[in-house]
Amino acid sequence: MVCGGFSCSKNCLCALNLLYTLVSLLLIGIAAWGIGFGLISSLRVVGVVIAVGIFLFLIALVGLIGAVKHHQVLLFFYMIILLLVFIVQFSVSSACLALNQDQQGQLLEVGWNNTASARNDLQRNLNCCGFRSYNPNDTCLASCTKSGHKCLPCAPIIGAYAGDVLRFVGGIGLFFSFTEILGVWLTYRYRNQKDPRANPSAFL
Repeated sequence: MVCGGFSCSKNCLCALNLLYTLVSLLLIGIAAWGIGFGLISSLRVVGVVIAVGIFLFLIALVGLIGAVKHHQVLLFFYMIILLLVFIVQFSVSSACLALNQDQQGQLLEVGWNNTASARNDLQRNLNCCGFRSYNPNDTCLASCTKSGHKCLPCAPIIGAYAGDVLRFVGGIGLFFSFTEILGVWLTYRYRNQKDPRANPSAFL
């Protein structure tokens, strides 16, 4: 049977949703690992990662059940949700890849000023204090404050990695956005195919 038949469409859709399930569990596991080893103390960051993982898991579950049972309603909602996720993810991924160095710096500064827990994690892990300058009156958990050495600002250190991280995130996002549009196409085709087991005589 060529890969345009009912069984092939079903198997491809199931495989795609199993991939999404593994990615969702990986996201939840990374968040739990980060908290368990003390790398991340920001509940906001962890909450966002876990929420994305749970959302992706639920989407994959709907798609998997719809594919196995050839359930028209579930497949329709799965297709619509996946299309909306594709639009958002493609836009965000393209924005990550399009940011120049000045825009990256502005984005990092906004994030720095609005997330106290993540700021403390960065200062502790990167051994730096302050974003562009360090005020000794501010709280800093970096080891340089205890050793008596001059503490470097965090902006140059974060900026050295920000471009690579944004390109990596943008590239991964683009890759998964194309798998999502593939999922939309597979679902659309699969919904319009007849199950040969439902009426075998019609296919003789």
